[in-house]
Amino acid sequence: MKKNYISILLFAITFSLICCRSNQLSNADNGQINGHPAWIMQGNIYEVNVRQYTPEGTFNAFAKHLDRLKAMGVETIWFMPINPISKLDRKGTLGSYYAVSDYTAINPEYGTMDDFKKVVKSIHEKGMKVLIDWVPNHTGADNRWINEHPDFFIKDKEGKAAVAFDWADTRQLDYKNPVLQDSMIAAMKFWVKDTDIDGFRCDVAWNVPANFWQKSIPQLKKMKNIFMLAEGDSTYLPKSGFDAVYPWHMFKMMEKVAKGEKSALALDSINKENQTLYPENTIQMYFTSNHDENSWNHADFGTFPGVIHEPFAVFSQTMKNSIPLIYSGQEEPVLRALEFFEKDPITFKNFEREKFYKTLLNLRKRNEALSANASFRKITAGDEKAIYAFVREHGNKKVLVILNFSSIEQSISINEKALTGKAHNIFKETEEVLNAKERKIKPWGYEVFEY
Repeated sequence: MKKNYISILLFAITFSLICCRSNQLSNADNGQINGHPAWIMQGNIYEVNVRQYTPEGTFNAFAKHLDRLKAMGVETIWFMPINPISKLDRKGTLGSYYAVSDYTAINPEYGTMDDFKKVVKSIHEKGMKVLIDWVPNHTGADNRWINEHPDFFIKDKEGKAAVAFDWADTRQLDYKNPVLQDSMIAAMKFWVKDTDIDGFRCDVAWNVPANFWQKSIPQLKKMKNIFMLAEGDSTYLPKSGFDAVYPWHMFKMMEKVAKGEKSALALDSINKENQTLYPENTIQMYFTSNHDENSWNHADFGTFPGVIHEPFAVFSQTMKNSIPLIYSGQEEPVLRALEFFEKDPITFKNFEREKFYKTLLNLRKRNEALSANASFRKITAGDEKAIYAFVREHGNKKVLVILNFSSIEQSISINEKALTGKAHNIFKETEEVLNAKERKIKPWGYEVFEY
């Protein structure tokens, strides 16, 4: 009897350990660093414009690109709004993605709810995450809430749901109404619970009051270790629970440096500004293009044209407190503005930038020195009006970035003892000896070294 008791006890202990290990594995994504999901810290985001991504413009057609994107190093897929689009006051033939008619339904243009759940599952099986674009500031002109809950909306002088800003196809929500707030939270919870997404990119987050975010984000994060990205750069957004914001001040300065209107030194003024603007652990999503910048402002083919794009892309992939973004087709690259209200599919054929992006994405994934919480230190490697050089460090990992933000060939050298010696040039895939000996870097050139 005693022998049997010991055997049963040993079995119970072993089973308990196995279950514990199983739980640890299944909850591996529950970890956090500085209050953010650990899985995003060395991650990246790839924005998907479903309508324009393929001739079909569907989830199923997009899914055929997942293996390619995985191989390129993409870790998080952000889908532009997937909800049905209002027909009333619709702009163009197909309307704006951001004029939502139903918060808990799928745009039939893209497929069915089952199609979406299937693509989310496939993305997860490939080890990637999923964000969806959420439009909380306004609805489309015929959103079902306009008739079902007219008190959810700010009224114009005629007592009708007011247009949001000057966007005639939208209507402005009234966040003074607590029932609206609860309804919006319930809709967001639906997508986390029913489709297993990993977070939200929140459109016009800067015009939704702090008390809503302070109420909604903790509830959503209690459901799952999700990532919350705000479109906006207001200080109150990270203070209200967002993991990341847009780096608009830096992006505008990047454009000025690209045009030759400002020197590389101007970028430091933005870094200094950010130190006082945001809480210490605020993440910013850096980019050279996104759906708005591409369609309305000719990014990146106009704002960072030709060879100018690459040093700024390196900058966006390696900067302090950053998560990098790549927009649909930048790896091709798409050198035109995609239509916003009409069908205008991307043609994928050459993938001329794919290796470039893969090199950067893989570096970030394997080297903790590019984690969002890794340290950042400027160094002098040449004329600081042209040469922007810095070191990222975490533990015993180190990455050195040297960028020539000018149209003139520059001289560079490394004088800091801690940075001299052998280092791996990630783009040339060679081992090099860095020292004080002067050498040249081409106009709009870039060098990235891994230690």
